[in-house]
Amino acid sequence: MQQDRSLTVLLWLVAIGFFMQTLDATIVNTALPAMARSLGESPLRMQSVVVAYSLAMAMLIPASGWVADRFGARRVYLAAIVLFVAGSVCCALAQNLSQLVAARVVQGLGGALLLPVGRLVVLRTFPRERFLQAMSFVAIPGLIGPLIGPTLGGWLVEVASWHWIFLINVPVGLVGCIATWRYMPGEPASVMPRFDLAGYLMLAFGMVALSLALDGLASLGLRQAGVLVLMIFGLASLVAYWLHAARRPDPLFSPRLFSVDTLRIGLLGNLFSRLGSSCMPFLVPLLLQVTMGYSPLHAGMMMLPVAVAGMSMKRFTTPLINRFGYRQVLVGNTLLVGLVMASFGLATPTQPLWVHIVQLAVFGAVNSLQFTAMNTVTLKDLEHTMASSGNSLLSMVQMVAMGMGVAAAGAVLVAFTDFFHAAAVHQTLMAFQATFACMGLITVASAGIFWQLPLQDRARSQVAATADATDHG
Repeated sequence: MQQDRSLTVLLWLVAIGFFMQTLDATIVNTALPAMARSLGESPLRMQSVVVAYSLAMAMLIPASGWVADRFGARRVYLAAIVLFVAGSVCCALAQNLSQLVAARVVQGLGGALLLPVGRLVVLRTFPRERFLQAMSFVAIPGLIGPLIGPTLGGWLVEVASWHWIFLINVPVGLVGCIATWRYMPGEPASVMPRFDLAGYLMLAFGMVALSLALDGLASLGLRQAGVLVLMIFGLASLVAYWLHAARRPDPLFSPRLFSVDTLRIGLLGNLFSRLGSSCMPFLVPLLLQVTMGYSPLHAGMMMLPVAVAGMSMKRFTTPLINRFGYRQVLVGNTLLVGLVMASFGLATPTQPLWVHIVQLAVFGAVNSLQFTAMNTVTLKDLEHTMASSGNSLLSMVQMVAMGMGVAAAGAVLVAFTDFFHAAAVHQTLMAFQATFACMGLITVASAGIFWQLPLQDRARSQVAATADATDHG
């Protein structure tokens, strides 16, 4: 009885950590205009607040498993909560955009360890026959976080101030620290493999340089030459990592992973399709507040149809894939996601409210189907020995794509703002409309990647359910 109680508390602990992580990935979006006014910035140049969090998470994910083994899961999970809460407090105390971005990096480094380390503890603690049920339980708060995040963020901005979207993490974090110390198992491993530090540094630098290059023209004020140099250095670092990994017996991510066709196609599809679709939680609240006069709370509530439709779509995903196969579902659905995104280019303040709600609900449904199908097809053919590494690689690619997608959307929006000389609201609306069209076309282009999948591939319900637990979309 005592053991069952401890396992239940452990599940809740991991689930709450996942909830904190996913909540903070979305709660900021509706508060960006209020933050911009408070810090004396343009709301159209605030994407670095979102990019910093996603990029910091992506950087630390590859090292999370080794760190947990080296120092013990309990210590690492406790340190992750402390780092996350400390970053949250620093965000609330920030006096300018640079300080806020730096604090978001600290918060992202803590958030990066919450889900991978928690998932590792669940994997090692629960018997195999209960693992799927345990991971499904952990996944639920991860779906609820994006559901309430935008609305909660808008509400806190209106009734208090934007600072409280970060301060609410403090009491939750304190409870998490106490529960972690008492219930989280996990001693350091007695025998540790050597950590591939050189490979990690090359991989991390490549990701950061490419993301900063995309964000450079929009919010960092870099000129074209600086962006070009960053992009070349980033690409060179990633190529160097690939060559390095091919020579090492124990790289972070073995090149053998890419011998699995579905993983290779799934990772590339994840990267390029998310480059387009991951910008929507950033762009839509901005569009509603900056050009249509919505309040933060109203803009946050407008994101509810996306989350509700997304959760409702989960039950139809596996039957659809079993009926039509991965290739037909992903190719057709990728085109749908891109076209629905581009349709936001037709949005105007005079459109009826129900049109916006239907538009957002349709996007939420097709986007949810896209994420679950992409995650599942990426992981489903991996051998047991490669499953952990493949899952970490997928998580890293997801976070990189989310950060790069917001950075790309911010750069495109700034470019169109300058092109239309957007001093008036209607000119700013034109910049948003053109940005939605461009990001939708990027998503449409990624359908060609999924065309390379085998025609008759079908879903496996167990893998599909586990993929939902890794869904950061």
